Amino acid sequence: MDTKHYTEVLIDGRIYTLGGTEDEGYMQRVASYINEMITTLKRQEGFTKQSAEYQTAMVELNMADDYFKAREQIAQLERQKHEMEKEVYSLKHELVTTQMKLEAANKELAAGRTSRQAASAGNASESKKNAGQIGGTVRTGSENKE
Repeated sequence: MDTKHYTEVLIDGRIYTLGGTEDEGYMQRVASYINEMITTLKRQEGFTKQSAEYQTAMVELNMADDYFKAREQIAQLERQKHEMEKEVYSLKHELVTTQMKLEAANKELAAGRTSRQAASAGNASESKKNAGQIGGTVRTGSENKE
């Protein structure tokens, strides 16, 4: 079970004791956010001339506005994340396909070298056989006497 924390916060010049499972620093940040909202609204002309209920409603509406904008931003970021994940998957698939083609081409190239080497070796032995022939006649050292 979570431990309940208590802390005193200052909101619009009044001290309140807040209790919750969040740490004291978090509760202070929440109070600070509310104070910033109130301060911003109080800077607007005519706001302080309104009733306390109106002022409270405006603070609540502005906070709700921030909340819904944050939710929309989260949804947009989630959509972007999903699109990026799809793109990464597609790029990985393309990479694997390209690697497979490269490996196949390398195997074909290696097989071509092996058959050329075998053919080249066969041609070399034929060349050695043909090296001693002139005009279709094989000459040996004893036949070269004149």
